[in-house]
Amino acid sequence: MEMKKHSHVVYIVTIFCLLIFTSGTSAQDKRIIRIAKIKIEPTYLEAYRIAVKEQIETAVRVEPGVLTLYAVNDKEVPTNITVFEIYADTAAYQSHLQTAHFKKYKTETAHMVKSLELIDVSAIELRTK
Repeated sequence: MEMKKHSHVVYIVTIFCLLIFTSGTSAQDKRIIRIAKIKIEPTYLEAYRIAVKEQIETAVRVEPGVLTLYAVNDKEVPTNITVFEIYADTAAYQSHLQTAHFKKYKTETAHMVKSLELIDVSAIELRTK
């Protein structure tokens, strides 16, 4: 029961971070907004952190349609990773999936990931300062 309660807290914090750290929204918002909840094998945590950092840095730098990528880990259970993703639109998201750096990340980390849950969310109001 305690773990379930903790998951809800992580989810609420994730949504809160999305609300704080991204730009304004409109009623016609075409952005793809997703939360990825990833559980990593403990032995591979440091290697995973390096791989995800490299992938995010490259994607944000070279892909105009990648608007936001944040990766965080749970302080109490560091192998629980949450990634906040915002893409300009469906085409930008699909393009991201086909990039060499994303495919490298997926290949390098496949054996590290115990589970992956992708949650599509809709923006209510997203702002940053």
